[in-house]
Amino acid sequence: MKLGFDNEKYQSIQSEHIRERISQFDGKLYLELGGKLFDDHHASRVLPGFLPDSKLQMFQKLSDSIEIVIVISAADIEKNKLRADLGITYDEDVLRLRGEFQNRGFLVGSVVITHYNGQPAATAFKQRLERDGIKTYCHYLIEGYPHNVQLIASPEGFGKNDYVKTSRPLVIVTAPGPGSGKMAVCLSQLYNEHQHGIRAGYAKFETFPVWNLPLKHPVNIAYEAATADLNDVNMIDPFHLEAYNKIAINYNRDIEIYPVLNALFEGIYGANPYKSPTDMGVNMVGFCISDDEVCSNASKDEIIRRYYDATNKMAAGACNEAEINKIQLLFNQAKITTDFRRTTAAAKEHQKQTGHTSAAIELEDGTIITAHSSMLLGCSAALLLNVTKHLAGIDHERNLIPQSMIEPIQHTKISYLGGHNPRLHTDEVLVALSVLSENDDYCLRALQQLPKLRGCQVHCTVMLGEVDQKIFKKLGINITCEPVLKK
Repeated sequence: MKLGFDNEKYQSIQSEHIRERISQFDGKLYLELGGKLFDDHHASRVLPGFLPDSKLQMFQKLSDSIEIVIVISAADIEKNKLRADLGITYDEDVLRLRGEFQNRGFLVGSVVITHYNGQPAATAFKQRLERDGIKTYCHYLIEGYPHNVQLIASPEGFGKNDYVKTSRPLVIVTAPGPGSGKMAVCLSQLYNEHQHGIRAGYAKFETFPVWNLPLKHPVNIAYEAATADLNDVNMIDPFHLEAYNKIAINYNRDIEIYPVLNALFEGIYGANPYKSPTDMGVNMVGFCISDDEVCSNASKDEIIRRYYDATNKMAAGACNEAEINKIQLLFNQAKITTDFRRTTAAAKEHQKQTGHTSAAIELEDGTIITAHSSMLLGCSAALLLNVTKHLAGIDHERNLIPQSMIEPIQHTKISYLGGHNPRLHTDEVLVALSVLSENDDYCLRALQQLPKLRGCQVHCTVMLGEVDQKIFKKLGINITCEPVLKK
């Protein structure tokens, strides 16, 4: 798709900026990592050209200086908290993250269990980690955190926490998800490093909101849409404005906690090196946008995508009316409706014309391809066939998969597997094309078009099943669906 972000420039200036921040302290910086270090698909959608692992690639330039500490809350272990996107518990994700980082050549020094007060499940997880030779530390609940600064910055507060031993100048503190206690670990380490005679630094690395874009820029509005379930609100940083007479964008939670952080820094060091929450950040994304219009349009598409995600969750039974209402307000700020996304309007129009559930895809050159369901194929499966035929220059009237092959598959689905929907799904169509491609050049040519679909936009007028959703995700297609359950 059209690019609006200079990824090479980003990796260069971001790594240099982090080096500069390390040098401001005694060669030791604790970097709280907000968001995802890899698989950052939100950033890649709103900043076309930003790769999902851009941050990881950037850190690989600094890998010899980096040590990673993974944080998990004992409360999350105790309640078996799940990562919704992966379907695994936070404790299992700690092991997954550790393996992913190590496979990429990073040193994972330790795991910190926060909010620990002897919970049985957390203790068992700690023992499991230690049996595997993984250094594990515990940080404890502090009464009155984060407002009781006098207690927190004392031997009875941070001083009771295990001192996490690290060996490299840049310590990245990350976690499976929000609320794990990353910031508290960083601040605890500052206190305990100070007790060991080291003036360590703290910085925060979050991509969004982008501090040097306008408050109502679509990229920043898209961040609010992405966090509508958390009710995050982008705001002008009042501390930054007072200190520098310059506008910078931050969000409510960082602005609200800043006075407490300021007091903690003063309690640990006697002074705070940062005059605003924005000062604490190291994000350079805003300097690497190469085409503002491309990023703005992509962000508007993302706001719409988030709206459909929320309405689909409600259709499936979630109680998230507040989330939907917030995104609808963001539509007004971005001056869009769902029809801004061309595939949304095209799919709904195609359904109106055919009377069948429909789907539409927008290609790189702006071409819109549509399809609808039939007795043989679901609309998403028909769309894959239509678009690959278009890209391969195959006559639309040519049937790539003969009916004589489809009908036995339908018979098996209904008669032997107990299914209710005889139509072929996307995975079944791709398998059929793969089998036929051995002897059919048309099928082979159609399959070879699949990589061209990465980054394309798709909309369906019915909620797709899990299988179809996963196929589109694997193909790198951004899909939305009307909140209509299949009958």
